[in-house]
Amino acid sequence: MSTALRLSEKLEQLTWAGRTAQRLKEEIDGLLQAGSLSIPKEPGGWWHQYVCPRHHTELAFDPLQVDAAEFHCPHGCVIEGEEYHGAWLVFKHQSLARVALQAAAVYAALGEVSYASLSKRLLVEYAEQFPLYPVHPEAQSWMLKGRAFHQALTEAIWSTTLIRAYLLLRDEGVAFEAAEQAAIDAFLGLLAGSMEEYRHILIHERNNAENNYTAWLNASLSCVYAARGEQAALEALIEGQGGFKHHLSIGVKPDQMEFEGSTYYHVFVLRAYLISAEMAQRFGIDLYATTGAEGQSMRGMLEVLADMADDQGALPALHDGPLARDPYAREIAEIAEQGLAIYGIAGLAPVLREAYRQLGAASGEQLEALLYGSGEAAGVTSPGPRPARLWPDSGFVLGRAAGNPLSFLADFGEHGGSHGHYDKLHLTLMHKAQTLTPDLGMVPYGSSMRKSWFAETASHNTVSLDGRSQAPHEGRCVRYEVTETAVYTWLQSTDGYEGCTMNRHLLLTGEWLLDWFQVELAGEESKRIEWWMHPVVEPKAGQQPYGMDEVYTLLIAAQDAPADAVELERPLPIVGQYLASEAADGNGAAQLHASYELGASLHTEATVFHTALVQPGDELLAIGTPGDAVDPSQPLTAMLHRRQDRRADFIHIYRAGSPVELTRLSDKEIAISVPDLSDSITRIQLRDDQGLLFI
Repeated sequence: MSTALRLSEKLEQLTWAGRTAQRLKEEIDGLLQAGSLSIPKEPGGWWHQYVCPRHHTELAFDPLQVDAAEFHCPHGCVIEGEEYHGAWLVFKHQSLARVALQAAAVYAALGEVSYASLSKRLLVEYAEQFPLYPVHPEAQSWMLKGRAFHQALTEAIWSTTLIRAYLLLRDEGVAFEAAEQAAIDAFLGLLAGSMEEYRHILIHERNNAENNYTAWLNASLSCVYAARGEQAALEALIEGQGGFKHHLSIGVKPDQMEFEGSTYYHVFVLRAYLISAEMAQRFGIDLYATTGAEGQSMRGMLEVLADMADDQGALPALHDGPLARDPYAREIAEIAEQGLAIYGIAGLAPVLREAYRQLGAASGEQLEALLYGSGEAAGVTSPGPRPARLWPDSGFVLGRAAGNPLSFLADFGEHGGSHGHYDKLHLTLMHKAQTLTPDLGMVPYGSSMRKSWFAETASHNTVSLDGRSQAPHEGRCVRYEVTETAVYTWLQSTDGYEGCTMNRHLLLTGEWLLDWFQVELAGEESKRIEWWMHPVVEPKAGQQPYGMDEVYTLLIAAQDAPADAVELERPLPIVGQYLASEAADGNGAAQLHASYELGASLHTEATVFHTALVQPGDELLAIGTPGDAVDPSQPLTAMLHRRQDRRADFIHIYRAGSPVELTRLSDKEIAISVPDLSDSITRIQLRDDQGLLFI
């Protein structure tokens, strides 16, 4: 079924489609009135450089501008420079390609010829300009170079939007004059040559066929072959080395996660797959049900997202990837609309609604809805309860228990290569109202904070030693057990630090979540063992000043740096010391009580109570840290539970609605009591060979 047919059906059958088309038309009218729909004669640079060097926030882009020499940070900085202009041009070229597709969709929906003319003008002007862009002389050495952009990757993505616009116009019977068609044919030929060359480099010269680049080079070529009617070429691309089926088999794990373990790149690759499938469908080839060698599928990849999203529909920012940004939200909306329309995955409805909320379009009146949507999300008020999940190949575990609004997501898998973080045994703690301790995301790569904070261990909810990050490594899941009343997982890391064994035990019941993190060092030397927690709301807990201008020093060095390399330091202010209760149990342990007010911005307020056991010699410090990747300049307060020793047990428990009391009965046994529930004392024992056990 073609995109044009879907549009005509929507206008006839769905009341929202006409309203959405009208809104998209008005958006184009605003751009026309501003005179901003002119093709830049300069190629784009690298969008990751579009970031404020002071605040590390992405700079503002206004599609109404024809050109720009000054670039604005949300905090008032005005920045100039060629690299920023090059990055701005990336956004401009991409926005114009989107206008070409949007105008074609408006014409297909409303039949107003001027929008077909606008789309055709943009397509032809780009086709004529494309040969005049140089193979980018300013691209960085590691990049596969493009013409219209530094990266061939960016070019591939941009080209799919333009070619989809071209195909949609053709579906609607729009004719191109001979000179116009000749320009488009030349563009398609030049583009195909580049994409085929880069596929050869990646697949055969670099032996890197699983790269996410490959999926997009395939998508771009699929669009070219569809536009030129070359079914044999498309079939060869699907079946060949590095083609659709092969990439699905090697670029996605058997548990359906993209191989880098990054949610962002998972969405990124899945979107490329869906474009390839859309092009194949034009030849009657169905890729939507295709599976990889170990059962990988687009349906499975979409179901991962439905499972991993929090109860608001927000996706976790595992490994590299933004926590939130508008272009990413549009990508999520595009694949979620298709997941609902093609596969009927109800769990994607909250994901779609959250994407549109981030775009300021709660009613979903967006191009993605018009092109790919079926209106299914509106009919799904709740996808129903979701179970606990283990992704054994990718190394993620998600805990949910009936009756408990708390849930967790933990990371024990592979490092993730160039997009990985030093974050093994990281814990994301979620509540139905809001995620409390998310992965903080990743800033654009042009920011120095990519490697000096956001990839480092100390920016995650896990354990570091002496201010240093873990080595790149893979942990393991020792035990994962789900019963009718509880979820238990035992995660282990032995390669993060030499001679260090870390075991994280997570036990979720219908009432609470217990987090028992045990660290043991070989040898006689003690170290600062540091347990980190990064809540996104300020904790309510007793504090006292720690000292004048005292700092925590994070040591940063490339993990593969030579032994004599100079380490960088990032000092973080110690803003206070948390006060534990004076009462100690028979083993000398006291308790820290904290609470977190969640969901205020969502009008679903909830309180999570947090209790920590504090052993003699432990410190619990409040550390001022950068904010999340959306705006690192807005500081957060982390909790650092640390101990100078060869061994540490960090025992923390969380409950929604009311607090929990913890008592240390022995080195290996604790008691948990919930004061507002009678007969609620639970004894938990930690056994080296079995993990946590109810006693």
